[in-house]
Amino acid sequence: MDYGLRFSDPARYARTLRRAHELVIAGFPRPEIPTRLVDSWHRSMALGISPDQHSPRHLHEVSEVLELRREHRLQQVMPALHDLLADDSRSGRHLLVLTDAGGEVLWRVGSPAVLRRADTLEFSEGADWSEAGIGTNAISEALATGGAVQLFSAEHLVRTHHEWACTAAPITDPATGRVLGVLDVSGPLDTISADTLRMVRCAVRVAEALLGTSDGGTSPGAPSPLGASRRPGPPAARTAGVESLELLGDKPSAVFADGTRTPLTLRRAEILALLDSRSQGWSAEELAYELHGDAGTPQAIRTEMFRVRSMLGGAVESTPYRLAPGLAGRSDAARVLRLLRKGRVAGALESYRAPLLSRSGALPVQLLRDQLDMAIGSAVRSSGDASLLARWLSTDMGAADFLAVEALGRLVGRGDPRYLAFRASCPAG
Repeated sequence: MDYGLRFSDPARYARTLRRAHELVIAGFPRPEIPTRLVDSWHRSMALGISPDQHSPRHLHEVSEVLELRREHRLQQVMPALHDLLADDSRSGRHLLVLTDAGGEVLWRVGSPAVLRRADTLEFSEGADWSEAGIGTNAISEALATGGAVQLFSAEHLVRTHHEWACTAAPITDPATGRVLGVLDVSGPLDTISADTLRMVRCAVRVAEALLGTSDGGTSPGAPSPLGASRRPGPPAARTAGVESLELLGDKPSAVFADGTRTPLTLRRAEILALLDSRSQGWSAEELAYELHGDAGTPQAIRTEMFRVRSMLGGAVESTPYRLAPGLAGRSDAARVLRLLRKGRVAGALESYRAPLLSRSGALPVQLLRDQLDMAIGSAVRSSGDASLLARWLSTDMGAADFLAVEALGRLVGRGDPRYLAFRASCPAG
């Protein structure tokens, strides 16, 4: 059986698994269902779980779960897991779930539509998703095997789960090796990708690394990430706030209030340039498409955004991703545009020291770079100031501006040495 079909043709793969499911339940082994899953099915049914059962047992009321969360160690890493994997936007299609060591659901995050769909399965806070609670599923398998697992459609025992694809992995205490809970990402069959398992494993490593710090990566008394109107910043964020972003040139960096600078990788600088360009923010899906085209995945963006937010803290907000009010419009590129809007063309030209992220080949960054060039060039050409035109033509950004050369010629005369010099180095296109 072609395992890759679960990504390329999930509906066809699911039909094959459902046929195999019925045969295995009837006592006829099929190679499509791994032996470890068949063994789990048998254990589940021996515990009284029926394939037609759709209701897990409930161990606590939601109000009691809220109390359990406050005392649970995974409370400390939930903000980071939320930033890495959750999508609670209106268009979000997958569910992020975090259980305790027994498989009881303590947290779940998703869009209203996904939460409603999960409610039909009672995949909710306080429900027991262990093998004994609801039968074979990704959470129960992660607990049984101690590793990351992925269950697709009819690999689940209970038939009402056959429309779901679930990926889960245990989170352990780095000091003792004791299982603290299970991280699970679940959604409709077509939400799974070849990267899903890798992303869950990566998130577990992040969680375990944070648990290994003295405070779990959170400040004392930090509010619950799901109960607060604004989530706390990522754990590794610096205490000094970000003062501005330097995005012009080939060495982008973040400037902090204490005067220090932190270099930015090109990819992170590209993301920040996009955030800087739009006040209403961007979803992970939009950023993935802008930066990677059809090959982009929201999970990869969320991972990168977690790293950005770990570096810059509260300077970047999520859902959607956007610069916080204190940083919005504080980049060197934004300063150039702000000066232009105030009519301060000379100041804008002085501030425009280099092209926007000059090493970037990303199309959206190229467009922003061209827009900045056009804005400065138009303002300088309209200024009627020969000295400004000469300064603009002396920069790398304005050196090829033939219209600016002609504007200079009209002001100083076509016999002027300045015009002749710029005209020689900027032939008409």
